[in-house]
Amino acid sequence: DCSVQRRHQKVIEEAPAFGMTQELRAQMGDAAIKAAKAIGYQGAGTVEFLLDVDPDTGRSAFYFMEMNTRIQVEHPVTEMITGQDLVEWQLRVAFGETLPKSQDELAIQGHAFEARIYAEDANNDFLPATGILQYLKTPEQSDNVRVDTGVRQGDEVSVFYDPMIAKLIVWDENRDKALKRLTKALSEYRINGVTTNIDFLYNLATCE
Repeated sequence: DCSVQRRHQKVIEEAPAFGMTQELRAQMGDAAIKAAKAIGYQGAGTVEFLLDVDPDTGRSAFYFMEMNTRIQVEHPVTEMITGQDLVEWQLRVAFGETLPKSQDELAIQGHAFEARIYAEDANNDFLPATGILQYLKTPEQSDNVRVDTGVRQGDEVSVFYDPMIAKLIVWDENRDKALKRLTKALSEYRINGVTTNIDFLYNLATCE
């Protein structure tokens, strides 16, 4: 579930989707499978839908938006609630192997959030920022807290690449606890030298 966007780009994602019923999840899954089979697709991919309310029935209705023939940036939230390594699955399928598990062998456990740490100014229309990561300290990682990043202290955030510094992913047994864990992890993140959206993400996570 894409919870928050700015400039048509996701900022916070969560899984499972808030308010999603088992019936609706099954319908979406069936539609996604049919779409993949219709084009003979094999490999990792993501079918995206928009969720709305049918004005005639008042019930939830979803609409196909797009299919991405790749793993998504937010795949860690799915990994956290299923305990599966989707990147490994992708490589296995590309190598000609079968999927490690079937759909009925998968189950959702707990709740996960992903917050994208960007070099950007949330107070100036989220414009990208540049500079040197003079100091960088991430939250302590564990089974509940994960940081996916490709930068180190001393690296430069330039105009030539996407300003995303890292993805902060947290997991806990329910949504409220996962949100509190996200809040704690964001409060422990330290970056100096570049303007970031960490304060903005913290304010979102604590907004009631």
